[in-house]
Amino acid sequence: MKAIKVGVIGVGHMGKYHVKILSELDSIKLVGVADTSQKIRLQVAEEWGVQEFADYNKLLGKVDAVHIAVPTSYHYEVARIALAAGKHVLLEKPLAETVEQARELVALAEKQGAIFQVGHVERFNGAVQQLKKIILNPLCIITRRWGPNVGRITDAGVVMDLMIHDVDIIVNLIGDEIEHVKAVGVAVNGKHEDIATAELKFKQGTIATINASRMSQYKTRTLEIMQAGSFIFLDYANQDIQIHRQAAVAYMLTQEEIRYKQESFIEHIQVTKENPLKLEIEHFYDCIRKHVEPIVDNHHDIRSLEIVTNILHQIHNNT
Repeated sequence: MKAIKVGVIGVGHMGKYHVKILSELDSIKLVGVADTSQKIRLQVAEEWGVQEFADYNKLLGKVDAVHIAVPTSYHYEVARIALAAGKHVLLEKPLAETVEQARELVALAEKQGAIFQVGHVERFNGAVQQLKKIILNPLCIITRRWGPNVGRITDAGVVMDLMIHDVDIIVNLIGDEIEHVKAVGVAVNGKHEDIATAELKFKQGTIATINASRMSQYKTRTLEIMQAGSFIFLDYANQDIQIHRQAAVAYMLTQEEIRYKQESFIEHIQVTKENPLKLEIEHFYDCIRKHVEPIVDNHHDIRSLEIVTNILHQIHNNT
């Protein structure tokens, strides 16, 4: 099998993970890396024995596909140039800063016949992949995606940085039209929001409350689903799912008061725990070799971005 020649544009925190995984895959030839920081690109190129480029256009001329892990504000520019050059593109989320940019990129990829995959790594979380098998008619969904401010993301707020993961998962899970969006947020360390909460009401009745913060002192990545007869708890970090099923309600009569306790049994779902980023990258190359569409199509990516844009609009109007 002929090796696919690949390059990585942007080798900061996330880009380095892409480089490491690409170096381990069969039938992939990691040609080089590009970054505006000479220090970073030289360090990465030396560590993995690949070429380094200050100008990513020169890298494009040597590869079949690229992984783009640049700051959000450069997603549109770099992805557009790569797609126009006929390259397959794996672009770290979000798809773009605006819905208009996103639609243009998707249209360009379709015109070029290129595989264009957006890096929503949580889609490949083993626990997330089990969710559709166990949900019925969810009444309420609550997510928490909190963590400390590590200072890596400076050109986007917590909505584009963190909340977009849960919006993407929920929209794909429910697959229904959104009737109402309400959101609030606050900026703490700059002009972008660092804490945000959004409420989505779907036409079928499901209500989703999505919480995101980069001001917490501990890291939390959870999703809770309430539906008739059961409560589902998902821990993204541990790739773990628990289903709490109602068993019985017992009443105890004392002289002072009537007390009750609600008993339930907990079912642990068996989850295959693998590196989600590795699965995402392997899927990208399966799509290229087998000429199939990504696990979630680009029009879903546009829809998620539309919702996130609406959330940001709500936040800005409330501040």
